[in-house]
Amino acid sequence: MEGASIWQVIIWGFVIAVILGVIVRKTNFCTMGSVSDWVNFGDTGRLRAWIFAFTVAMAGVLIMEGLGTVSLDGTMPPYRTSNFAWLRYLLGGVMFGIGMTLSSGCVNKTLIRIGGGSLKSVVVFVAGGIMAYLMTKTNFYYYAFSIWMSPTNIELARLGVDNQTVTAIIARVLGVNDNGIFHWAAGGLLVSGLFIFIFKSKGFRNNFDNVLGGLSVGLLVLAAWYITGGSLGQAAVEEADFMTFPPPGVGVMSLTFVNPMGETLYYITHPLQFRLITFGVAILTGVIVGSFLYAIVTRRFHVEWFTSLPDFLRHVVGGVLLGTGGVLAMGCTIGQGVTGVSTMALGSFIAVGSFIFGAALTMKIQYYMMSYDKDAGFGAALVATLADMHLMPQAWRRLERI
Repeated sequence: MEGASIWQVIIWGFVIAVILGVIVRKTNFCTMGSVSDWVNFGDTGRLRAWIFAFTVAMAGVLIMEGLGTVSLDGTMPPYRTSNFAWLRYLLGGVMFGIGMTLSSGCVNKTLIRIGGGSLKSVVVFVAGGIMAYLMTKTNFYYYAFSIWMSPTNIELARLGVDNQTVTAIIARVLGVNDNGIFHWAAGGLLVSGLFIFIFKSKGFRNNFDNVLGGLSVGLLVLAAWYITGGSLGQAAVEEADFMTFPPPGVGVMSLTFVNPMGETLYYITHPLQFRLITFGVAILTGVIVGSFLYAIVTRRFHVEWFTSLPDFLRHVVGGVLLGTGGVLAMGCTIGQGVTGVSTMALGSFIAVGSFIFGAALTMKIQYYMMSYDKDAGFGAALVATLADMHLMPQAWRRLERI
């Protein structure tokens, strides 16, 4: 059948995402929850599960590229681009981190909750999807961000670095030849160190769900890389070069959910235009379906709505920040936090750090305001939080540390 490879890739993407939805629902794999556990309780179990996921994916990418199975030098989005947009990663990551705290979860968690019956998450999805669409399909990004952010980009090629992988940058700094061997050796050392850090924790080792969640998410990211970057994916790309139907929305990509929010929202308004069903639409839909199936089987499906107007507004603002910040950061806590990091792109690591910072900052501010009730305004809570993070002198704070 003409165009068969494209549809096979899309169907496989849907299947991978259904499995992801089931696994995430079952294990409670949650990037925002991992930050919350760490910040509020000092529990690093789910944070290690997140690190385990991207370490598994990183190790798999090293192996697949070493064997010549796939090449991730040209991906969607361009993780390894030599045009290093550091400010995008920082600002977008912080915005996304704030947004996922206000909206009770990242984009992946939003999809999981939709599958479980949360109408609150549907509102977050719509708000985020609208912003993702505006950021990627209109001039909004150009006028709101690109005009003043693009001049800060660093063109690494001018510095003698072909891409932004941490191994390429380290090789340039050390003055050694990044001929592939160095990339695999340095990458192998990084992966080994991360595995040691992860499994050093007895609590993590003894928690089946954390181990299963991290391992499964990492392997599913690899499966998507293999499907889109292997022979089937390459055949689909060749078909897409000269075909307009079925959809050309296939390239070397893996699990990511911010841009697909906009694509899915647009497709919903044009349901008969099947060419709009991209790989991203398929994986986003698959996560919802997987979560729904698990919720039905385990009898945990329940409808959820907002408790108050402030609750509604908080989630809408969170959704707007998820869509805007996610596009700026070139991915979400899965799209950058696992898929992007698997390519060892420096920008992905910066984005992850920014996600964590934005989420931790917002959680601490909320905690201070809740603990002090009406005695603490936003400004006082912000100063106390920054002092806790050693980003502001302790003498400036007006609230006791909690």
